[in-house]
Amino acid sequence: MSMMLERLKQEKVVAIFRGIEDRHADGAAEALLAGGISLMEITMNTEGAAGMISRWLDKYGSQAGIGAGTVLDLEMAKEAVAAGAQFLISPNLDEAVVEYGLKTGVPVWPGVMTPTEIVRAWKAGAEAVKIFPMGSLGLKYLTEIRAPLDRIPMLATGGVDLANIADYFKAGACAVGMGSKLVNLEWVKSGRFDLLTERARKFVEAAKSV
Repeated sequence: MSMMLERLKQEKVVAIFRGIEDRHADGAAEALLAGGISLMEITMNTEGAAGMISRWLDKYGSQAGIGAGTVLDLEMAKEAVAAGAQFLISPNLDEAVVEYGLKTGVPVWPGVMTPTEIVRAWKAGAEAVKIFPMGSLGLKYLTEIRAPLDRIPMLATGGVDLANIADYFKAGACAVGMGSKLVNLEWVKSGRFDLLTERARKFVEAAKSV
């Protein structure tokens, strides 16, 4: 098990930064760190993602695990790894990306939905998978696929909020990926970083209490 997967299982929450403006990014990262969330992914479809990843590694690398999200193909994987990404998360399964991750020692957690895709990703060498889109699939789906596939660590992304986060863990997720419910871009734009910290703290408490 990679150190990053161990950390994922321990910390249980990955913050997803999608579409954040570069000038607000550092303030948002610092607000989440202050609230106790230290695993962060910047999606590759965010403008300037590679630059943000390498800057965050310089600034927060001692405290945070910085990864790239929405890594769709090998080209994006190479760009993310060159920027210093410590893990790669995708909405899809591309075996070439998993292979590249194994070669470079960067964990890849690909996006999968069906039992067939989950096992394919596992056999390709992914040490964990991202079940997506959980918001549409629902918790019952997670419970059902966990029964026969309980050996494969699953990160659940989509539909997580304060009211149901505990249910995700009870259903068998080892961690959750959280976007706008955590990284609220309205708050970011209006400089309300205190609200981000408070929200992060609540999610961390809810995740730890499971």
